[in-house]
Amino acid sequence: MILTVTLNTALDLTYRVPRLHPHSSHRVTGVTERAGGKGLNVARVLAALGHRAVVTGFVGGATGESVRRLLAESAHATGNLTDALVPVLGPTRRTVAVVDGSTGDTTQLNEPGPDIAPEEWAAFTDAYARLLRDAAAVALCGSLPPGVPVGAYAHLVRQARALGVPVLLDTDGEPLRRGIAARPDLVKPNTGELAALTGSTEPLRAALDARRRGAHAVAASLGADGMLAVTPTGTWRATPPCRLTGNPTGAGDSAVAALLSGWVENLPWPDRMARAVALSAATVRAAAAGEFDRPTYESLLPQVKVTEA
Repeated sequence: MILTVTLNTALDLTYRVPRLHPHSSHRVTGVTERAGGKGLNVARVLAALGHRAVVTGFVGGATGESVRRLLAESAHATGNLTDALVPVLGPTRRTVAVVDGSTGDTTQLNEPGPDIAPEEWAAFTDAYARLLRDAAAVALCGSLPPGVPVGAYAHLVRQARALGVPVLLDTDGEPLRRGIAARPDLVKPNTGELAALTGSTEPLRAALDARRRGAHAVAASLGADGMLAVTPTGTWRATPPCRLTGNPTGAGDSAVAALLSGWVENLPWPDRMARAVALSAATVRAAAAGEFDRPTYESLLPQVKVTEA
């Protein structure tokens, strides 16, 4: 199985309005509610691809109950998804995405998350250690809720590596800076996160710098321009055949799912990248994060161009 870690799970709410006008009231034309957080999005895509996924992290309060209910619905639909979330006292956060129907642009509002007590963090690390024993790979995804040590991901990376479990890290800021020093097998930043880490706005230079800081491989999301991967065996750039409009929320999470699935399937790097770019683009066309439009994915996959960089 593939383990995904979401320390800051969320109840994701997506509102659709005909046109977003600041400082005014709006009539909402559609509402979507999902169990959210980056690792949960990754797990749903993995399950849809046919991989068994186990999700862990923190969940609590009434919003946490909603997250578990929605996750159970996803698990029933796919049969490949298992809830191993750790309960905490504080309520799970909410995120609100407002999609402007006239432009397709999305405005995102993210709550900080519950305060995690030291004993809750200790309970999680114990549960994580048990889950790692059966994991073929693990993804550490997203922000840290208040109370979790800023070096949490570095600790979790070292736990995985001690058991020989390949680990992908997808976070930003100081958690990324500390986590990358623990030598994860793969990091998946976007260009902004990579620039903040390295100080370089040139993606190839920044990715090379990130490898020097400890990552064995770097797969950098370039947004609508595709993906750049710098690995021990080569450097590649993957480009989609066209630009798609829609809701980009969750596109990076689909890329993580693609990279993880390609990893456990032992696909060559160019094939992993083609899958990541096609899945990301297909997610833009989906209704909500953690989903992708399968016909779009199947159509784009053979058209993604992968070249040596």
